[in-house]
This record gives sequence, C-alpha cells and structure tokens, in this order.
Amino acid sequence: MSTTTAPANPRSRVITASLVGTTIEFYDFYAYATAAVLVFPVLFFPTGNDTTSLLASFGVFGAAMVARPIGAVVFGHFGDKYGRKATLVASLLTMGIATFLIGLLPTFQQIGWVAALLLLIMRLAQGFALGGEWSGAALVATENAPKGKRAWYGTFPQLGAPLGFIIANLLFLSINWLLPHAENPALKSEAFLSWGWRIPFLFSAVMVIIGLWVRLRLVESDTFKKAETKGTIRKLPLATVFRHHWKQLILGTFFMLATYVLFYLMTNFTLSYGTKAASLETASAAAQAAAEAAGNDFDASAFAAQFYPGLGFGYTDFVLMQIIGVVFFGIFTLLSGPIADKIGRRKLLLWVTGLIIIFGLTFNAFLLPAVDPKFTGALAQAFLVFGFMLMGATFGPMGALLPELFPTNVRYSGSAISYNVSSILGAAVAPLIAVWLWQAGGGAPWLVGLYLSSMGVLTFIALVLSKETKDVDYEDDLGVAATPQP
Repeated sequence: MSTTTAPANPRSRVITASLVGTTIEFYDFYAYATAAVLVFPVLFFPTGNDTTSLLASFGVFGAAMVARPIGAVVFGHFGDKYGRKATLVASLLTMGIATFLIGLLPTFQQIGWVAALLLLIMRLAQGFALGGEWSGAALVATENAPKGKRAWYGTFPQLGAPLGFIIANLLFLSINWLLPHAENPALKSEAFLSWGWRIPFLFSAVMVIIGLWVRLRLVESDTFKKAETKGTIRKLPLATVFRHHWKQLILGTFFMLATYVLFYLMTNFTLSYGTKAASLETASAAAQAAAEAAGNDFDASAFAAQFYPGLGFGYTDFVLMQIIGVVFFGIFTLLSGPIADKIGRRKLLLWVTGLIIIFGLTFNAFLLPAVDPKFTGALAQAFLVFGFMLMGATFGPMGALLPELFPTNVRYSGSAISYNVSSILGAAVAPLIAVWLWQAGGGAPWLVGLYLSSMGVLTFIALVLSKETKDVDYEDDLGVAATPQP
C-alpha cells in the first residue's frame, strides 16, 4: 500500500519551472515559425518562385521535427537514468544557444547556399532540444502533483505553448510596427529584412537566463528518488521501453497526431493562407512592384500560372486575429486539466477528438472569401477561436496522459519518444501537405480540412483502443520490467 508524502518541490516552484521553461522553448520555436513565413523565404531561399521559397522554408522548419525523436532518445536516456533536473537545464541551454545564433546568421545574399545550411543546422539543434524539453517539464509537473490533480498540474507545461506564441508574435508585430515599409504596409521594410527580424532571436538569451535560474533551484521528485532507492533504474531505459512498453509507445504517438496537425494548421498554414492575396490582380501588382524595386524582371504569365488565392489580410491584422484565438487556446488548456482529473483523460479526449474531426469538415464554410470583407474577417476570426479552443482542450490533458502510460524508470523516455515521433507524422509534414492540398484545391482549403479530419480519425481509434490512466499510482508504478532491490 502506497504512502503519501509531501512533494520534494513546493507548488510555486513546480509550476514556475514547468511553465517558464516550456514558454521559453515554445517562444524560440515560434520565433522561427513566424520568420519561416515572413522573412526566411526571401533571405535564405530566394528561388524566384513564391511557392517554392515558402515550401523550402517550411521544409527546414519541418526538419526540426526529425531531430526531435533523437533529442527524445538522448534526453530521455539521461533523464531516466540520472534524473530530470540536469536534462531540463541542458535542453534549455541547447535551444537558447541555437536560437540566439539564428539571430546572427548571414543571409543568402551574403554567403549563398551556406546560409541555408547554417539555418538548417540551427533548426536541427532547436528540434533536438525540444525533443527533451517537453517530457522533462511534464514529469516535473506531474511527479510533484498532489493526488487527484495530476492533469491540472500537467496543464502548466502545456500553457507554455500559447504563452510562447503570444510573446513571439507580439514581439514580431512590435518590430514590424516600429520599422514600417515607407510605401506599402503589407510589405516588409528594408530595415526589418536587414536587422529587425533578428531581434526576437537575440532576445531569447534574456529569457533563457531567467529559465535557468528557476530550473537550477529544482530538486528531484520523490517518485524518482524512490525508484533509485528501490533499484529500479535501468542501465538502458530505451531498450526497456521498446521491449516492454511498445504498445504504449504506439498509442501515445497516435494520441498526439490530431493535436499536432491541428496546431500547425492553425498557426503556420492559416498565417500563409490568411495573408496571401485574395485576387491575382492584387498579388501580381505587389509582386511586380517588389521585382522592380529589386531590379529584377517580372514574368506575369509565369506568376499567374503558380498563383493560388488566400484571404488577403495584412500580416499585422491576421496575427492579431491569431493572438485572439491563442488566448482561447490558453484558457481551454487550463480548463481541460480539472475536467480530465474529474471524468478521465480518455473520455475527455474522445469527445474533443470527435469535435476536431467535425471541425476539419468546416474549412470551406469559414475560410472562403465572402463578398463583404468584414464578414470574411468575422468568419476567419470565428474559425481561429474554435480551432484554438479545440487545441487547448486536446493539448492540455497530454501533459498527464503521456507520462501516465509509462512507469517511473522509463517515463521520460517513453513519453518523450511518443510525443516527438508523433511530431514527424503530424507537425513535420503538416505545413508541406497543407500547402500542396491548398494548391490542389485551387485555392480552396477544403482538402486541408479533410486532411485534419483523417488524422483525427486515427487519433480517435487509438483512444478507443486505450485504457483510462487517471488512477495510475506513480509511487507504486516504478517499473514492472525492472528488478527491485529489497
């Protein structure tokens, strides 16, 4: 029979360490995601074709997802073998250094294709770091949570996602406002393209210092200490998790699939779609003006052949609309925790995933331009609010659900691998698939929505095949595959 002991870390320290760290990590990630749409196609991938440049930028963005499972394996190994604290500090440092260096990179115009290579390397380092960050933060929160409040505590590292998004995008908006284009506010000024975009990446250094100060004050949880005392720590946690918990790995991977696809469609794809010109005439005039300003020739027929429409919002207007939606993301992330603690993670997620499937079928209803631009804006804002509400409701419980699938001695590795392998299946390819489906639909987004619904079906099936984890006892679940010592 298990005994209840006071957590090793006070509640305020647990919440702050899990929240501050993931906020910084996601801030760094979103700073790149925003730049991938705004400036990187021009500064690092100037192919002469807007679509090709955007796809190249998204390709490097997605490359980080490939590095994330590697980070999950490495950080998971050390986190399960030596403790959570050191790995959390290492992941934060890795992400912070890589993000800071992106702010110092020369562009294609300065060193050619080597610039894109260096950006790819930094992006891989970001992905590697995030591969170990999320799981460690989730474990700090849930292993120190009071009985019956694990899902509630698990929402705090999840809250770092909307907070990081808001901070990164508000900073980009502020810089864009301070450095406006002299003639066309829809375009980026020379100052913004030259040095303004670098500020958010360099600013991350300040946030990393704050995060390190908080995390260095943590001590290991009683749950991990008990696993050490009982001798259940494994020499090779990775081998143990694959040998004895492969079913949980597969289920956890598919649990996250719809969540990942939904999130990257709501952020990357909608930003591209929302700010793309709604008519060929408008887009052609802007492209011709930009070409003439750069001293390049403009081929109107070639441009028309590769053009597909969007909603035609200005960058500032649409990002503000996204930020409004992300506020609901944060609210519903927090609300999901107490609900998941009361009714169970599985039941809540079955309902939310069902709604995600339905939501995917409504893309054309919300995202096609209307005759009245104000009505177009109202529909787009409603779409963003509904989508981010669902995102919060599905993302929030994952902070408890994935760690609960695995015993203490492989919890870091198991939850990290599930979370990050899913990033390849969902997040890495989602922006690329969405752009391709956008083109295939002739500018209409219904195929993109159908893609989301199909991923939701896979997640729904995984949830149906799973069991409820709400009542898993961390203190007793030290590792069934281990050989405890008396």
